[in-house]
Amino acid sequence: MKTAQDIIIAPVITEKSMSGISGKKYTFKVAKNASKIEIADAVEKLFKVDVAKVNTVNVRGKARRMGRYEGYTASWKKAIVTLKPSSKPIEFFDGLM
Repeated sequence: MKTAQDIIIAPVITEKSMSGISGKKYTFKVAKNASKIEIADAVEKLFKVDVAKVNTVNVRGKARRMGRYEGYTASWKKAIVTLKPSSKPIEFFDGLM
């Protein structure tokens, strides 16, 4: 059985994902074999919030070159989690300031 820490790998910290926080939308890198229900349960368990819905995206690896060698970066799964309006916000940077 997968634990919540196995499902939620890391938050995605980009300009676009940070702009979604005002609408209570948070973006996470998740395990490739995780379902939407497992992702919602893991976020509720880890951050003690109420999840309204989960949207997932399979991100393909990009082609990269190092000199004459070619390859692809790893593919991964992204989840955009929307919280209920009554839920408290998730604090990513609470210990940095």
